[in-house]
Amino acid sequence: MNISRLSVRFGAFTAVDEVSLEIGPGRIVGLVGESGSGKSSLAKAVSGLVPYTGSVTGAGRVQMVFQDPYASLDPRMRIGESVAEGLPRMPKRERAGEVARLLELVALPAELAGRYPRELSGGMRQRVAIARALGASPGLLVADEITSALDVSVQGAVLNLVRSLRDTLGLSMLFISHNLAVVRYVCDTVAVMNKGRLVEHGPTEEVVADPRDPYTRTLLASVPRLVR
Repeated sequence: MNISRLSVRFGAFTAVDEVSLEIGPGRIVGLVGESGSGKSSLAKAVSGLVPYTGSVTGAGRVQMVFQDPYASLDPRMRIGESVAEGLPRMPKRERAGEVARLLELVALPAELAGRYPRELSGGMRQRVAIARALGASPGLLVADEITSALDVSVQGAVLNLVRSLRDTLGLSMLFISHNLAVVRYVCDTVAVMNKGRLVEHGPTEEVVADPRDPYTRTLLASVPRLVR
């Protein structure tokens, strides 16, 4: 997927200012920055949720997974019904089997299809949201802070799932986070946004080891470290 000179404006305010970015097949690109840096506005533009100028090409179908897994699932719908929303063109008689396959793909038992979101943990709900997005066979999955609303104890499991999906499906992903430690764990390359602009971009390990922009260095300095 190629993003070329993409801008998002809300009235006189420019949230994203002519950002260009490439996401290759089977690659995970991390997009980092503080709150208000423009990263979520860029994600919504790529997903077709807000108007933008510039161009987004080569992505095919784009699906987005949001930060709060409970808010993104209808509490009145069973899990199987929610996942099946991504399968509108599939004959009804085939949907149950496909829902089971998608749940198993995100390491959830098929019998969860009959439960409601309130009966699941936060980590399980986020896996359901990912399964629903995968049902649409996206060319690009946009993950917007998908671990920040989860307990630390389950964040690692969701991040491992992200890596597994990339390896097994060849999935391309735009992974948005304010946490460089998280991005370092899952992403091949990282792009750093500040005040709507892209200030640094490169292979994750290179950017983390030798950041060139002062803003990137500030983000790295804010990452918690163990005190011995």
